[in-house]
Amino acid sequence: MTDKTSTSDQPATGQGAPVTRRHALGVAAAAAGAAVGSGAIRGFPTIWAQNIKDVTINHVGSSYSAIIDIARQATSDLGFKVEMQTVNGDALVNRVVTQPTTVDIADLEYWAVQKVYPRGVMQAVDVGRIKLWDKVVPIFTLGKYPDGTDVTRQGTLPYESQYVETADATSFASQPTKWATLIPDIYNADTLGIRPDLIGRPIETWAELLNPEFKGKTALVDIPSIGIMDVAMALESRGDMTFADKGNMTKEEIDKAIAAMIDLKRQGHFRAFWNSFDQSVNLMASGEVVIQSMWSPAVTAVRTRGIPCAYQPLKEGYRAWAAGLGLMKHLDGLKLDAAYEYLNWYLSGWHGGFIAKQGYYSAVPETAKAFLTEDEWNYWYEGKPAQGDIMDPFGNLMEKAGAVRDGGAFWERMGNIACWNTVMDENVYMVRKWNEFVSA
Repeated sequence: MTDKTSTSDQPATGQGAPVTRRHALGVAAAAAGAAVGSGAIRGFPTIWAQNIKDVTINHVGSSYSAIIDIARQATSDLGFKVEMQTVNGDALVNRVVTQPTTVDIADLEYWAVQKVYPRGVMQAVDVGRIKLWDKVVPIFTLGKYPDGTDVTRQGTLPYESQYVETADATSFASQPTKWATLIPDIYNADTLGIRPDLIGRPIETWAELLNPEFKGKTALVDIPSIGIMDVAMALESRGDMTFADKGNMTKEEIDKAIAAMIDLKRQGHFRAFWNSFDQSVNLMASGEVVIQSMWSPAVTAVRTRGIPCAYQPLKEGYRAWAAGLGLMKHLDGLKLDAAYEYLNWYLSGWHGGFIAKQGYYSAVPETAKAFLTEDEWNYWYEGKPAQGDIMDPFGNLMEKAGAVRDGGAFWERMGNIACWNTVMDENVYMVRKWNEFVSA
């Protein structure tokens, strides 16, 4: 999606230039900033009780989001204890469903909510108690971009599992209500990582993942639901197949895609299938692989070794993902009040600034802006060249002065989504076929 003008965005007075998507984001951000600056959003905590210090909130999520430094800051700011535990993938879903009382805050990707929420182990979030709900990026709250156009619905669009009709409902609502399943906390737009110095020419399409030129120098992430979508993007780009929904393939589409992948594997096209951050970094840094599935911080980790690596924008768009925080069913009384304070704290800025330095986005960008330097904001959100060195949340060098974020500004990246991470209707069948591919 480009920063084009929408006729629905013409100024009501007929004065001035048409409003662009980038401008629409700026208006929303300014409104959030005004609310923060005016004091309309107060500091935390706002619960005053003698025993608040005795409350402990247990936050369970994936390793990329449930970070101990966040828990420490929240504990300091809120006056009660926040503990974090990391459990990844299907094990996280299983923990939330089968051991729900061991979790207070469930940190889940939106596709996982479709599996968990109907089980009745979570309670709806009353959006009236979320102070910045109306400032959350409309991708989540309305399923739209700031100019009113719809976000692509291939895969699991967060909006599709964002709301329920009533506090007790276990099925998802098709329109906004006052009851949410999650508040969004972290998201990004993923693409392919490349070694431009070893490739030596422009890479512009997903089809390059399957180019015979890179035989033996290509890698995939060994997460079935993600790896198969990366290949589907490439197959469709090359003209081999057209998918009705790359995030929810039919058995016939799965069979065709896996057959093509097995053929490529037998030809020696794939060098490796990685399942950890470090593996993806080492494959790229060593030069064993020149194009692969990759995550944004891994690309930066290669760069910090002084090795050229790009998170390559591709003309077909990005594969996006998003996660959020939900309340478990057993929370009530003071502990539920504390949990709401925690959700509000997440949107108030410190967390958004922290994750921005990892390359991830905040649900309320303007509050994150208050916790970034001007140079950091311009680099991470505006796509401008860094004036000084860019550091990660822990003070380590991420990018050197002069660097520009791959893919550019926030809406240039999040406005160009081809599909979302998902769990397919035929997930069990797809995983079985993926395993056949890996073992072929």
